[in-house]
Amino acid sequence: MHCGLPGLLTVLRGRRVVALTGAGISTESGIPDYRGPKTRHKARNPIQYKAFVGDPAMQDRYWARSAAGWPRMAAAQPNPAHRALARLERDGLLCGIITQNVDRLHRKAGSRRVVELHGALAEVRCLSCGMLEDRADLQRRLLAANPGWPARPAEQAPDGDAELSPDLVGRFQAVGCVSCAGPLKPDVVFFGERVPVPITAAAWRLYDEAEALLVVGSSLAVFSGYRFVRRAAADGMPVAILNLGPTRGDAAAAVCVAARAGELLPRLADALGQRR
Repeated sequence: MHCGLPGLLTVLRGRRVVALTGAGISTESGIPDYRGPKTRHKARNPIQYKAFVGDPAMQDRYWARSAAGWPRMAAAQPNPAHRALARLERDGLLCGIITQNVDRLHRKAGSRRVVELHGALAEVRCLSCGMLEDRADLQRRLLAANPGWPARPAEQAPDGDAELSPDLVGRFQAVGCVSCAGPLKPDVVFFGERVPVPITAAAWRLYDEAEALLVVGSSLAVFSGYRFVRRAAADGMPVAILNLGPTRGDAAAAVCVAARAGELLPRLADALGQRR
């Protein structure tokens, strides 16, 4: 069934809701996604975990591109969709958020109960000793080793890095862990890497508090998010989907709405708040 705000209200009103969010909620904050209407046609393969940890050249390439893309990722601000979800939580209508995003915008918007399924780009972990470093601190070290980087403007990419030519990447000097000089990895879950068990458990605990599931801005192509829709369908929990374009979970949803999250979620928050 495809309809707008009335359909969402029918499914969500009077029920405690948990939100599952994907990259589509952050596109209005200037962060590209992989499978949205404007990016689906671009052939761009995400980083594979085994390839990254086993190939120093791929690590160097990642950090060259990340050093160019990080400033825009760090400067990104929550949009009205993020703020609407934070308001629903403050009003006691939303249990919390399970997010596939790594941009920390839900926390910036004021959401308190956020389970980051795939981690966050705001931290970096050493692959040798496990030490965590703030990404902003690493950025200062990367720029000190590469004055003037990048040499020219670069197109922002979906996972916080930027598009750079191979010759430019080849001139970049990566840095290692401040503790042991070991190789660094953003503290996020790459494709082919398992979501940590404690994170998965926290997400399921949040799910168990809810009476309805609201999916926002996700095609549900990745199983780590889709499994919550599958579970909701098995549990008889109503699912509402707000996404530009079809999703893997449409068949299990009570309502599917194709609209911009930044336009519709504030209206949803207003309507739910008025009829508590």
